[in-house]
Amino acid sequence: MIKIDLEKLSISMLAPFGAGIIGAAATARRLPVWYDSLNKPFFNPPNNIFGIVWPILYLIMGVSLYLVWLKGWDKREVRTAVTLFFVHLMVNSLWSLVFFGLRNPLLGLFTILALLILIVVLMMKFYKIEKVASWLLMPYLLWVIFASFLNFSIWYLNR
Repeated sequence: MIKIDLEKLSISMLAPFGAGIIGAAATARRLPVWYDSLNKPFFNPPNNIFGIVWPILYLIMGVSLYLVWLKGWDKREVRTAVTLFFVHLMVNSLWSLVFFGLRNPLLGLFTILALLILIVVLMMKFYKIEKVASWLLMPYLLWVIFASFLNFSIWYLNR
């Protein structure tokens, strides 16, 4: 029988969605006016796609965190990985605040590249603890790579 730690599961699920809410708050006010007025590349998806993709990614991120956290808070590598996860979430939220809130695609580009590096490091840390948790983050990594190209293109087309 599988034992579920409801406290860890709840925190693991709520944390990514909380970061998403912070990002959405910065995005919602700017999207209809500023973002829609920008020149965008041909591969820019419709705005509603982001509202579909991000909740799925937050769910996957939460499951990934939970699997690592279950390996034991008493283990130093688990504490380090979980802490890194929360740091990476702050940078994830920061991107929306910078790109949309400050209306600054160039600073957003630097922020998303930092996020990309953090995701890779996080995946490597998770891999040493729980391989499945690391692999679960692959769609997130691929999406942020795509978002990085999108961010660069928006900056380039509007500089």
